[in-house]
Amino acid sequence: MAIEDTIRQFDEIIAQNQALMRAKDHDYGESWHHMRLPSITDQILIKVKRIQRLEELASKGEQSQVAEGREAEYRDIINYCVFAIIKLHEEKAERGE
Repeated sequence: MAIEDTIRQFDEIIAQNQALMRAKDHDYGESWHHMRLPSITDQILIKVKRIQRLEELASKGEQSQVAEGREAEYRDIINYCVFAIIKLHEEKAERGE
């Protein structure tokens, strides 16, 4: 696969994640702004554990009865990682770095 194809796919996924973030912001507000960095990290870990559980079920030939699926969990991880980086930048700015 050429790098141009990867960049195009990357851009598409980022655009989809931005749309998801806007939709969730509409429904839930910007609650992540009130979270401390360790809480965001906890959310990422929760998402990872959900993915592991979904993969475990899939390996047994079972399906989740509640979860939105692995892709939704991965998308949430991407957005939480962006929020964490924003928080890191805010902390640096507060320290004058």
